[in-house]
Amino acid sequence: MKKTIAFTLMVILAINAFSQADVTIPEKALKPNSEDSLNGWDKGTEINISISQLSLTNWAAGGENSLAINGILSSHANYRKDKFTWDNNLDLGYGVLKKGDQDFFKSNDKLEINTKAGYGISDKVSVTGLINFKSQVAKGYPSSDDLTLISDRFSPGYLVGALGIDWKPKPSLSVFVSPLASKMTFVMNDSMAGVGAFGVDEGKNFRGEFGGYARLAYNQDVTESINLQSKLDLFSNYLVNPSHIDVNWEVLLFVKANKWLTFNVHTHLIYDKNIEIGKDTNDDGELDDFAPRVQFKELIGVGLSFKL
Repeated sequence: MKKTIAFTLMVILAINAFSQADVTIPEKALKPNSEDSLNGWDKGTEINISISQLSLTNWAAGGENSLAINGILSSHANYRKDKFTWDNNLDLGYGVLKKGDQDFFKSNDKLEINTKAGYGISDKVSVTGLINFKSQVAKGYPSSDDLTLISDRFSPGYLVGALGIDWKPKPSLSVFVSPLASKMTFVMNDSMAGVGAFGVDEGKNFRGEFGGYARLAYNQDVTESINLQSKLDLFSNYLVNPSHIDVNWEVLLFVKANKWLTFNVHTHLIYDKNIEIGKDTNDDGELDDFAPRVQFKELIGVGLSFKL
């Protein structure tokens, strides 16, 4: 747990450093905007698709043919009317991998919906209500060789509702802090709920928690061709072990070679005290050591990117 706390502090310091960074702003961005020009809707969607293939014929060093396809969709619809703001975001990610003659196997699956409404009490601070939902859309298995079902649609699913203060020291950074937040864990697959997967009680489809919540969101065009996005969610359950902080941290880096071609790196780190990950400690092919562990995922790709 000490490592987790230390890691969390490092992340907060890093994002604070981002907020202090001196980023060159285009001249047109320095021109004052009228209040009326800021009101209304701001909508947009960006899609990135990457494909990688490996084909081998009589390759002496060995290997296996493979095909990987990954897609990322990010959409927003934000509304402003004077001091009232309403921000909505949808993030989807899905990827499949095919090795040799095997069928396509899911390698990435993400569904996230955010909605946040606030009323400004100063230029940079607003009283805000937030709802965040995270889940997936397809069944999940340990590997293409092990088809034991370990996740499913809305199994797990996480719903957070919070009321607090949103501080925006600059347009690229949002720091939301809530002392009053609820977190609901869903496991809608009855077979997984029956064994208490993802921290729910055995036989239950839901687990409710009440505590404190913080969300840091950063989105900055570092240069004309480089965009950096980072989202960090922290939750502490007041009712059970409040010192055990759930951590969910994503970083997405886009580097545009031209209007269509993009290089991207996506990392995702999760630590949840209620999720126990099994390990095979005696090499007998069976998982025997179940404990909370740091989960980490990394995706690197080159593909097409376009905006709608």
